[in-house]
Amino acid sequence: MSVVPRPEAAAISGSASASAAPGPWRLPASIRNFVRNREIGLVLVAVVIGLLSGLLVAIIWHASEFAHALLFSIPYGTRLSANGVIPWQRVVLVPLCGGLLLAIISVFYVKRFKGQLADAIEANALYGGRISMRGSLLISLQTLLSNGCGASVGLEAGYTQICAAFSSQLGRRLAARRADMRLLVACGAAGAISAAFTAPLAGAFFAFEVVLGAYTAAGLVPVIASSVAAWLVMRQLVHPSFLVVPGVPSPVSVEMIGQIMVIGVLGALFSIVVMLAVAFSERAFQRLTVLRGALRFVVGALLLSGLAMLTPTVLGSGHGAMQLLLLSNPTWLMLATTLLLKTAASAISLGAGYRGGLFFASLMLGALVGQLYSTVLGPIFPDVALQPGTAAVAGMVAVGTGVLGAPFSMICLALELTGDFSVTVGGVVAASMSAMIVRELFGYSFATWRFHLRGEAIRGPQDVGWVDQIHAATLMRTDFDTASADLSLGEAQKLFPPGRVKHLVLLDAEGRYAGVVGSPEFHDIAAPGDATLASIAQQHDQFLFPGTSIRDMLAAFDRSEVDLLVVIDNAQDRRVVGTVSEAHVLRTYSNELERRNQELYFR
Repeated sequence: MSVVPRPEAAAISGSASASAAPGPWRLPASIRNFVRNREIGLVLVAVVIGLLSGLLVAIIWHASEFAHALLFSIPYGTRLSANGVIPWQRVVLVPLCGGLLLAIISVFYVKRFKGQLADAIEANALYGGRISMRGSLLISLQTLLSNGCGASVGLEAGYTQICAAFSSQLGRRLAARRADMRLLVACGAAGAISAAFTAPLAGAFFAFEVVLGAYTAAGLVPVIASSVAAWLVMRQLVHPSFLVVPGVPSPVSVEMIGQIMVIGVLGALFSIVVMLAVAFSERAFQRLTVLRGALRFVVGALLLSGLAMLTPTVLGSGHGAMQLLLLSNPTWLMLATTLLLKTAASAISLGAGYRGGLFFASLMLGALVGQLYSTVLGPIFPDVALQPGTAAVAGMVAVGTGVLGAPFSMICLALELTGDFSVTVGGVVAASMSAMIVRELFGYSFATWRFHLRGEAIRGPQDVGWVDQIHAATLMRTDFDTASADLSLGEAQKLFPPGRVKHLVLLDAEGRYAGVVGSPEFHDIAAPGDATLASIAQQHDQFLFPGTSIRDMLAAFDRSEVDLLVVIDNAQDRRVVGTVSEAHVLRTYSNELERRNQELYFR
């Protein structure tokens, strides 16, 4: 039973080692020591990250608005999805030209950045918070181009990517420890979401739930500091107004809570449908061989333009359309049609290769689900049905939680966007129901689901990269005892008296691995006769390779039920290079776990 190292383990190790190379320069030692040894130093760095994040988000936001105004001939500052009249020529040509430009970038540049396109979640899970700046700039540019040409994707992917990348670069200049590096990346992501929605609490909890993977007292102040700093900068530079909920919110009552639970269930199921739709779209584009490469952008752009000809609300991330639909009291047919078309547009955009996220789109889709529920139920039960604004917020929180996998972030977002506690109570119930159902039925958020489709064993941003960076080559002993497999038992008893060795690694006439024999096994034979060590050898097909990770080593020991495994160079030559004991592997794994826990909760 051989244990072959997973192919991604080598890739992870290679990417980590590449990104671990020291940068061209570092900040002075006095500054590095101050940040490393004093909590206030890390907080000050987080504030700098927050200020920079707010500035970067404002720049990208203005660039997107300028692109929409220029390319679609709409007033600057108005939301693309809220413009009811856009010349059909622009609806057709702009996404098509944008798709062609992205195709050129994909063909000539993306392959050059292979292994450098990890986002904040993947970087924190596998690479200890190390993010490539060049790869992040490419991702942010692709996201801006995708959104600017009208693709049904959000800018949050670009916001988070570039802010986290700058945070990671600053951490490298400070020679930050692995735990501090991951925390700084979380600070960048918190600043990005805080500035994008002008919601500092939502940004902070987004960092804890989606990027860091845990809430800790040690990380609270830096993350909050970054989030608030980014929020202040964004308010000064953009003055955004995100959501106005019309009408009088429904009072908190038993009827309200019951209906909110129903909306939470509907939102959870719909969020699963959205994620499956994106996965289906990606597979459909990949399976059609004629569409491989640049042509898929063209076909995706044409499909998107066809949907936009029916309603421009499918263009862009959907902020303006969501607000417009909340204020215009639409019919159930309009809501249902917009819901289906927006879902299709988002799935087509992402499947065709446009860069972006589902965060912004999920908020619009969730608001449509809640508003549709209220619009359908209102005429039937006018005295009981939820007010449309309350139902829309509950649906927004439910679908956002299902897609994002961050219930507290969505609850805080509802509170900060509406400023109404009674509405937020509904959001708490909807988020709880959605999180439970999606976790039970689906098991993934959108980000971790996409990792699963790529073959990555990532279920969240928790730091698991260190596990795959400890290999058999780093744990094996090279001072093992060997013997010829043809050696007689009598000779072996004379050459290796009791107590001198515990195990003998057997080699055949050509020096290849031929099994393992324990010392008690050949000493317990009183009359060995002409028998050789090969006759009692075990573990002929049980061995490890130098690149086998500690996770796979533990699994191998469980399956083989032995306390020592041999490490060979490759399956063809079978040259023994070392031995690994189960006790040593368990001790190393336990020590590393304790070390990570200490880094997580204490500085």
